[in-house]
Amino acid sequence: MKFTDSQRFYSINTYLKGRFGKKMAKLSIEAGFTCPNRDGKVSYGGCKFCSSGGSGELASDISGQIRLLSDKWPNAGHLAYFQSHTNTYASVNVLRSKYYAALSHPEIEGIVIATRPDCLDDKILDLLAEINENHFMWIELGLQTIHEKTLNSMNIGYHLTDYDKAIYELSKRKIKTVTHLILGLPGETERDMFESLHHVTNSGIFGIKLHLMNIVSTSPLYREMPEYVSFDSLESYVDLVVRMIEEIPPDITIHRLTGDVPRKLLISPEWSYKKRTILNAINRELRIRDTFQGAKLNK
Repeated sequence: MKFTDSQRFYSINTYLKGRFGKKMAKLSIEAGFTCPNRDGKVSYGGCKFCSSGGSGELASDISGQIRLLSDKWPNAGHLAYFQSHTNTYASVNVLRSKYYAALSHPEIEGIVIATRPDCLDDKILDLLAEINENHFMWIELGLQTIHEKTLNSMNIGYHLTDYDKAIYELSKRKIKTVTHLILGLPGETERDMFESLHHVTNSGIFGIKLHLMNIVSTSPLYREMPEYVSFDSLESYVDLVVRMIEEIPPDITIHRLTGDVPRKLLISPEWSYKKRTILNAINRELRIRDTFQGAKLNK
């Protein structure tokens, strides 16, 4: 990937436009899944940072999402994004029915499935491999951090070994994987966050999502730590993200550099709902520093 003054990191939008020849919009689909960290199989209450909606407050059905986005992107193609909760947490027959129902919609040109790394048994992996042979697809794994102390304190319920196994099995089946990391988790240092970044960017992933740690009013974390603020200022967050971009290999697609939280649910940081402001600040800082994705690698 060659970078220019106007494009200093490899965005998923750039990749998709090259792959499909047009803007591609992800449609957040509510498919009725739950999570093993909510129903008692692993634990109850969910991950402490997760909202009551399973981080899918903006999800609906395919037709509703197309109507919602048609004014903004009238000529876009569409990917079905199974986002809320854990979207491989059901029997293979149920998953097959839901995935293929989405793929059969005439406006859908591919599928994105978000899940936990501990919810991918062999039967599910084989179903995903089958879909991957005939349809555009990637899988999103919500790792968040590699550090066991944080995974335990946030009631996440899986381990780094689960992630490493999932990456191995998905890679073996040539399935593209995108890993989520949360920046600013309680108790984590900058060094902890960079260690997570380095681990996942060396694991053969297709893409990465960096999420700002937002405290939302419907999360267990807000009840436990109502005064917690992950970053004191927008500037401090932008500085960290720019330095992380410099250490992400240039062939890894970047899918997110902040978070999407409905303003009515947001507690802190109070400025983090300004998604466009944050992204503009990141791009501006990359230009000011005359730096780009992967700039600090091999130095």
